Amino acid sequence: MSDNIGLDPSIKKFNNITLEMSLKPFKQNDKEYIRYVCKSMFDQWNPLLKYCDTVSILLWTADGSEILDYSGDLNQPLEWGRYIGNPNTTHEVNSGPRELNLHTRAYTYMENTPSFNYGDLKYIVRTLKTIGEQITGKIIRVGETFDPGPEFAKSAFKYAKHPEICMANTMGAKSFVCCYARLNEDSGKYAAFPNGIPQGTSLGYYLGKQSQEMMKDIGFDYLWFSNGFGFGMETWNTIGAIYDSKVFHVDKMTDIRKKIIDFWTDFRKGCPDYRIETRGTNLSAGIDLARDGVDLKSIYTGPYDILPPPNSPWAALNGDFGLELAGYMSRISEIPDNRYLFRYYIHDPWWANSPWLDRYGREAHDIYLPMAVSRINSEGEITLPTHLNLLTVDDSYGNMPDQVPNEVIPHILQARRKSPDKAGPIVWLYPFDEYHENAFKKDPNRLEEIFYGDWFVIQAINDGFPINTVISTAGFISCMQKKSTVLNESILVTTVPEKGAEVEKELMRFVEKGGKVIVYGPATHASEDFLRFLNIKLTDPIDGLVTISLNSDFDNYIQPSLLHHNKDMSGGGIEVLVENLQPDTRILAKVSNHSVHRDVAVLRQSPDWKGGAICYVRGTNSASFKGGHLLSQDDMPRFFIGGSLMRYALGEIGYSIKYSKKELSRKNPINCISKNNNGYWFSGYVPDQTVEQSYKFPQGAPLFMGTETELKNGYSNYHMPKSWHKECRVFVEQKEGVVACHELAPVEYEINRKIGIYGLKGANVRIYPGKDETNYKAMPHNNHSPEKEVILESRKGTDFEGSYYEYKNITGQLVITW
Repeated sequence: MSDNIGLDPSIKKFNNITLEMSLKPFKQNDKEYIRYVCKSMFDQWNPLLKYCDTVSILLWTADGSEILDYSGDLNQPLEWGRYIGNPNTTHEVNSGPRELNLHTRAYTYMENTPSFNYGDLKYIVRTLKTIGEQITGKIIRVGETFDPGPEFAKSAFKYAKHPEICMANTMGAKSFVCCYARLNEDSGKYAAFPNGIPQGTSLGYYLGKQSQEMMKDIGFDYLWFSNGFGFGMETWNTIGAIYDSKVFHVDKMTDIRKKIIDFWTDFRKGCPDYRIETRGTNLSAGIDLARDGVDLKSIYTGPYDILPPPNSPWAALNGDFGLELAGYMSRISEIPDNRYLFRYYIHDPWWANSPWLDRYGREAHDIYLPMAVSRINSEGEITLPTHLNLLTVDDSYGNMPDQVPNEVIPHILQARRKSPDKAGPIVWLYPFDEYHENAFKKDPNRLEEIFYGDWFVIQAINDGFPINTVISTAGFISCMQKKSTVLNESILVTTVPEKGAEVEKELMRFVEKGGKVIVYGPATHASEDFLRFLNIKLTDPIDGLVTISLNSDFDNYIQPSLLHHNKDMSGGGIEVLVENLQPDTRILAKVSNHSVHRDVAVLRQSPDWKGGAICYVRGTNSASFKGGHLLSQDDMPRFFIGGSLMRYALGEIGYSIKYSKKELSRKNPINCISKNNNGYWFSGYVPDQTVEQSYKFPQGAPLFMGTETELKNGYSNYHMPKSWHKECRVFVEQKEGVVACHELAPVEYEINRKIGIYGLKGANVRIYPGKDETNYKAMPHNNHSPEKEVILESRKGTDFEGSYYEYKNITGQLVITW
């Protein structure tokens, strides 16, 4: 009998789904109870596990010190993650006044926590595999974890025996292990070092050999590096080994890069047989490169057999979707092979929070937004995550409430069902190779420009700039040389290309053939040819406090006129003026400082370009480092936020997204727009539901399925919930009026969909049906009697992207089926 019975064929299966769990659900060290817990977990998640080839269980045993401490004796007592809070502080566990927060003192998660040894852990691993195979019929892998921090279990190895390896100040002074640390001499007995640890042994080699021995003995199949381990020193912070918040220490780049690569090489010498999967840092590829010397390219291309890092959990922690999405896209623009993963945060077994129930408030924005992300490979193929990780199936008290899988699984499956099958309207050409070449070979003095570039895109996304498809610049060149059409319907967004680079030539060809491009950042390294193409010239830079003025309407509120351009945060000063103002060139925005002005957004649309356009946005990173982990954004009521120029420029190209709000301090919504089955899918997060969103695209105002909207000046307007995911197959050109778009029951044989549009007044309507449009037709009203139907003449449109039909001067209703 086929194991595919009942599976939705529109859901692309994952190669692997990982359920992450701690030992806390095993509240009794009893074999029957252990089997009961394993069965309960697999039963809960089996409706999702049907959609994968392999199931993995990532076991959060402790903090990785169980690897460092392992002696080879299965009777050795196991220190495991039985705590809520930080157990590695000066306060004893379960002691002190209750007002001490969990970062300064830990509690055991229950009274009389069970004791385990390494043999018990081996039994748990074996049972997970046996029960999992029985219930799911899948191959079951079990992974072990290594975390560099103090969060998950008590660690005498890190904080008493070998504090020299704790070089990072992530959660206080010397709180995190640094991957390229070296160990002091130790006479203790360890599984891979029975005669002790020699002085100066690299942590990579020691951890590798210990991992090889422990995973072989216990039955683990792979190792997970947690919280950025392996990717530099300060894996959560804006500052690092290179950037100290004031200066980029370029002279350290070669040494730090070597230390990081040596860690990976040494680890693989010690542990050659087991797969590595990674969590990565909280930041992006470019920021990690500039602030901490992380050569992600060499790690990816080296002989290390790793899975690239997924999206970070920042959106769960503080709603910073810009950082999550930009970081995710930057790290998957190039990958070691064809595999990458999406990770979703449902429970936290350590810090007394369950994001699905509290931080997210049972809203699915952190499912739909990152699952709208896709990457384009060098063959021009849209590729989706091959792996899905769920952190974790148990909460901080060892409970596994049915409510969470029951509510989360439908959203994950819907997001996968409607995942992108074409490039999105906006595509990020990420300069993965260029950033690495400049940092280590060509011009390390441009680290601040690399640092700025990713922060600027982060800020643009947080302002609502809908970018969620990524391709590397190398991938773009490959696609263009192979004459791929994958990008023909998209606006490309990238940094100003290097003088004489192949990407420069391909971008100009793309525009000349009718494509649209937005380039951002400093133009000082551009060629004369490219500057002429943009119709701009370089002049003396200005910076500091400047007045900004926009040359057309933007949002439906008055923007601040003061912009703070900090050259140290923005890759230098503002250095551009329009060369020769011609009819094909428009200055969209400029800044002035007393009598001196510079142009910060310029759009050129030559009549020779077959509808093509190119826009230059200088870009200001409106943020600075004031302590903590991340940059702090400039005060919004006082300052214009530089990242919003990207959404403004996009509107001038034709994709206009505007906001209306009563107070400038209200946060703007986040937008992702993807395509599936010839339709558009809009996904969003609304931090403040008092903010109204307005849309108008080249083909008209988008009408979301199942909604009503008041059209104002040709824009559709919506107040959306916190989390939303809406299909759009109808665009309307109509100035005013209330229109609605709803699903109707087909009530007709061999008809899959019927959609009704109401409230039309002399409207031009464009319909994007599904790809299977064999039985497509349009009617002026909903009539269930085929012999009485009035069928409208349907004309295929050609002026805008996609496959669509258009209808002119429609009043009243329009009903379409296919």
